[in-house]
Amino acid sequence: MSRTAAVTGIGVTAPNGLGTEDYWAATLAGRSGIGVITRFDPAGYPVRLAGEVDGFTAEGLVPNRLIPQTDNWTHLGLTAAAWALADAGADDAGYGEYDMAVVTASSSGGTEFGQREIERLWSRGPSWVGAYQSIAWFYAATTGQISIRHGMRGPCGVICSEQAGGLDAAGQARSLVRQGTGLVVTGGTDASLCPYGLTAQLSNGALSTRADPARAYLPFDAEAAGYVPGEGGAMLVVEDGETARERRVPRVYGYITGHAATFDPPPGSSREPGLRRAIELALADAGVRPDEVDVVFADASGVPEQDAAEAAAMATVFGAGGVPVTAPKTMTGRLYAGGAALDLATALLALRDQVIPPTVGVTAPVPGYRLDLVRDAPREARLRTALVVARGYGGFNAAVVLAAGRR
Repeated sequence: MSRTAAVTGIGVTAPNGLGTEDYWAATLAGRSGIGVITRFDPAGYPVRLAGEVDGFTAEGLVPNRLIPQTDNWTHLGLTAAAWALADAGADDAGYGEYDMAVVTASSSGGTEFGQREIERLWSRGPSWVGAYQSIAWFYAATTGQISIRHGMRGPCGVICSEQAGGLDAAGQARSLVRQGTGLVVTGGTDASLCPYGLTAQLSNGALSTRADPARAYLPFDAEAAGYVPGEGGAMLVVEDGETARERRVPRVYGYITGHAATFDPPPGSSREPGLRRAIELALADAGVRPDEVDVVFADASGVPEQDAAEAAAMATVFGAGGVPVTAPKTMTGRLYAGGAALDLATALLALRDQVIPPTVGVTAPVPGYRLDLVRDAPREARLRTALVVARGYGGFNAAVVLAAGRR
């Protein structure tokens, strides 16, 4: 019997909503979580806006002993994972410890924790650097802490392909379930809104420096000028569909039916970027024709050259305006390792409720992009198949195909 990768639980920690349903309500209402950075004084930086997870405190959500040992990025991941497992009713699912796994995406690791320890090193000396610095910054820290907290000792790992990582982690989770693993927690979070983290992000030259939160991040718009950074993300619980039905899960949000990843050719090679190929490979992996895709959740970088390349890839695969396209991340900013994971969660909620969430802020779509961009308000539609695409800084491309589940 072939095993299918069913998503049975979702947990969200996002700038415009804590918890899956709060986030989803905010997204459908077009409510943005982007604003002036409050975590530190951004006056001396060219970028002063971000999507902060407002109102999040680890106390009461993360075990007390773990709070000083781990970074805010891991606090967000632990919280989202616990919520996803509760949503899936997995606490009494009967899986053995070696039959459960964790695969997350990571982009920056524990940046804020690392900055704090470096400050102590230079201001007070090495004896003031805490022992947990050796593990709290590490890319696999969130995977490890979720594994320990929930007794998951199956094949665990972390994928570091920046924004594309959330899709690659989901693809790995699908592979593990098909190979026999009972349950996989997958997804990603990020939390690099500190001076050190923001400075590192500035190096790619793609961040928007505009001061108006409503006009700073405008993918596919004539006034696009980069993106706004953000924090947070989402975690998913993935199980075999038949096993999930047998244990009477509350719901199956959808199925991960296809995944592909490619890498861009070297700059200056005049060769086509790899995104189109990733889309085509993911569709082929899912056994889905382009005309069977009902909605695309775009990468939507907000950098004009990258927007043009993404639009060209979609026009080639689907035809001009051939499929509705949306980018709800205009309400959160780009969350790096958490971004594509949040897009997956959003696409699954769209499949559940048969509605496409909007792209906000875009007032002048570039006509040459030939996109059917869902703007301003949700669009009701018959949704059976969704495609989520993502690109990571440095040349990573990924695509995941989702099929609608059952209530």
